[in-house]
Parts: sequence; structure tokens; C-alpha cells
Amino acid sequence: MNLIDEKYLTASKDQDQRAVLFFRLQHPPQQEALRELLHTHPHIRVHDTIRQQLKELIKTRHPAEKLSEEQLQQKITAHAGAGSLDAYGVWVYYPWSQRLVHLLDEAEFVEMRTSRNQHKITAEEIQRLATKKIGIIGLSVGQSAALTLAMERVCGELRIADFDTLDLSNLNRLRAGVHNIGLPKTTIVAREIAELDPFLKVTCFDEGITESNIASFLTGNGRLDVLVEECDSLDIKILSRQQARAARMPVIMETSDRGMMDIERFDQEPDRPILHGKVQETLSYSSIRQFSGEERMRLVYDILDYDNISDKLKHSIGEIGRSITTWPQLASAVALGGAMVAHVCREICLDRPMPSGRYYVDPDQVF
Repeated sequence: MNLIDEKYLTASKDQDQRAVLFFRLQHPPQQEALRELLHTHPHIRVHDTIRQQLKELIKTRHPAEKLSEEQLQQKITAHAGAGSLDAYGVWVYYPWSQRLVHLLDEAEFVEMRTSRNQHKITAEEIQRLATKKIGIIGLSVGQSAALTLAMERVCGELRIADFDTLDLSNLNRLRAGVHNIGLPKTTIVAREIAELDPFLKVTCFDEGITESNIASFLTGNGRLDVLVEECDSLDIKILSRQQARAARMPVIMETSDRGMMDIERFDQEPDRPILHGKVQETLSYSSIRQFSGEERMRLVYDILDYDNISDKLKHSIGEIGRSITTWPQLASAVALGGAMVAHVCREICLDRPMPSGRYYVDPDQVF
């Protein structure tokens, strides 16, 4: 006997929803479409804080003034017009949670979302960053990086690639609720970014990166400004760098061990050896796919520079296939990696000095 009626189970066709719907009530067809949505989905939860958002907008635009409530209301009326605020801004519908949220429209939303960045990131720099495209392959450290990039609004478009779905064991380092187990990692990241900033463009490659789609990932609909490579697949690690070097595109990688950050400025050094010359230039996507387990492990040692990884990771690698199934990663290290990725991407996108090299931000050496 089933304990839960099937009608209460999430339909599989709805599990991958990640696109939001926008309704601008100044346009009668969109007003009617929203009315129909509310009629056909009576359980939608409505969140309307537009007056609070407008108050914050007015205060931010008048930082030197101490405005009373009456003065605030006068300025809101002057800004938005008298009468109901229902048609001001935009209504955003999140189908996976059945939430309808009333927000400032894009320009004012972005102004407020980035107001606390200034002057660490200037208004001119915010505008420059909005034109940038960043791609992330692999959504472990990559998830932390994507969310940090989105929070800082370091770019206007994120391309994310991962073929995997969320497992329970991933929750030691991935930020997600238990109700997301089984969902594609791309969907989880895209949803969280949409809930943070529905205007930030996110393009998902749900099958991960392959030999056949990597060109589209790197340069389709505009070339990436930075590639963040965080995948476990050795063939894709090599292929992505070879393709990025050919496109003169910078590549960065964070390994979540000893805070190791790789920066490869193929945009400035088009003849630079991949992975700082630690691997053979003759390696190819197809040859790596034929490697034995022992050959793959030797390649991992070369990439990581085995003598410089932490003692705990060395021990853990020896336990793979014995007491553990794969190498461990900790949430604290992944969070640090996401922060470093966002920092390096921002500096590269703003044309600040960020030379190629392998760098360590090792907490064990600091404390």
C-alpha cells in the first residue's frame, strides 16, 4: 500500500522547471495573462513588498538626507505616481515554488541589488561587468562560484554545465534542500540564481561538456570572458583548456585543497602550455578516454602537483576504493574556492593585473 497518494507527488515533467515568467501590468495582455494564472493556480503565494523596495530606492538616491515617513511617501508618489502601486515594476512568477513576487523592474532592481557594492565596485565597473559572460564547468566548487558571481553581479550571463543530479552525499558541500535530491545540478543552481536575481541570464548545459558541444559553450551566442573549470573529468579538463587557448580565453580552476587557485591567461599568452606545463601537450580528449585507472591517477598527480597537496588529501586518495568512493571535499573549502573564483573573475573582467600562475590561500598556513 502506498503511504502517499500519487496526486501529491511532483510530476516529473515539472521537476526541471527553472524559467521564470515576467508580468508587466502596464501592458493589458500581460495583465490578463497574470489574472488567468492566478485563476488557474489558486495556491500561488503572493509576495508584494514593492513599497518597501521603493522606500529603499529613494533612501539610496538621497543618502545625505534624513527623510521622514511623510517625506518618503511624497518622494515615492512623485517617483511612481499617485494611486495603486500594483502596476509599478514587474511581477515575477516562480513555477517550481508557485510564488509570485512583485519587484522593481530590471534597471532599478539592479541599481538596488548592487548598491552595497559601491565603492568597492564602482557604478562604472558595475555597468562593465554587466556585459561579461562567464562559463562554469562542474557544479561542486562551481556551484559556490556561480552563486557568489551572481550575488556580486560580476557578469550579465552565466553558462553552467554539469551532467549530474544531486545526491544526498553532495549535501556536505552543495547548498541545496533535501527536496532537490535527484534534480539536475544545473537546475538547482539556475533556480537559486533566479530567486536571487531573475534578470541575470543563466544558460544551462544539462548534458555537461562534451567534444560536440564545447564550442557552443565557449563561443556560442557570444564568447566567454572567463572559463571556470571545476569538473572531475580529466578528458574535459584537457579539452576545455585546449579549446580555450585556441580561442585566447582565460581559464581558472580552484581545487578546494589548500586553497589552490590556477590562473591560465591564454588571452594574454596564447602559446602558454596548458596547466603550467605539468601535463604533456600531446594529450587529447580521445587518448585520455582510453586511459587505465592507473594512468588516470598519474595524470591527477601531475595536475595537482602531488607533493604540494595536503597530507589529508594524500591519505584520502590512498583510501579511494577502500573506505571511500571518491576524494573528499569540505563545505568550508568549497566556499573559500567560490569566493576566490569570484574575485579572480572580477579582476580579469575589469582588466586588472591577474597574472598566470598557481596560487595558494591555505588556511592551515594562516592560523
